[in-house]
Amino acid sequence: MIGAVPEEKDTRTASRYETFIATFIALLAVCVAGYTAYMQRQQVRAAVWPILEFDSSNGPIRFTLANKGVGPAIIKHVILKVHNQPVKNWAEVLEKILGPGYHPGEESDMSGRVFSAGESINVFIPHDDANNPIPFDKSNPLWAKLDTGRSRVTVEICYCSTLGECWTLRGGGTTPSTTTSKRRCPTQSATTFQQ
Repeated sequence: MIGAVPEEKDTRTASRYETFIATFIALLAVCVAGYTAYMQRQQVRAAVWPILEFDSSNGPIRFTLANKGVGPAIIKHVILKVHNQPVKNWAEVLEKILGPGYHPGEESDMSGRVFSAGESINVFIPHDDANNPIPFDKSNPLWAKLDTGRSRVTVEICYCSTLGECWTLRGGGTTPSTTTSKRRCPTQSATTFQQ
C-alpha cells in the first residue's frame, strides 16, 4: 500500500506536465493563427490599394485624374480651389482665371465616382469659342491665360478603398502632391465641389 502512493504522485506530476505542454502548444497555435490572419489582411490591403493623382497639362490645356494604384478608388469628397478659394464648379474656375463671361469646356464628374485601377480621365478640358480644345500655342492669349491659371488650381480629394480605408489627396498647383491617411472622409459642405 505504501508503495502505491508514490506511483500515483508520479502519474499526477506527469499529467500536470503534459497539460502544461498542451496548453503552451495551444497558445502558440493561436498566436500563429492570429499572425497569419494579420498577414493575410495586409496582403488584401495591398491588393486593393488605390493611389489617385491629379494633374494638368498644357497641350491642349486639360485637368486629369488617374488611379495609379492596384485597387478601385471610391471618391467620397472633393474640394477644388483657385487661388486657395473653394469653387463649386468648372465655370467658376474659368471665371476666376479668365474673368466673367461664358467659357465653354468639356467636363467629367469626379464626386461619387469609382475609379478602377489604371483608369484615367480628363475631368476638364476648356474650349475656345469654336468649342474646340485649346491647342498649345504661346501666341494665343487664351492659351497663355489658362496655362498660367492652371498652376493656381488645387484639389483635395478624399477617397476610400473597398476595405473602407480612406486617404486625402492634395495636389495640383505648383506644389508636389501629397496623400495622407484618414479615418473617414468629410461630409458634404458649402465648400464641396459639385461636379
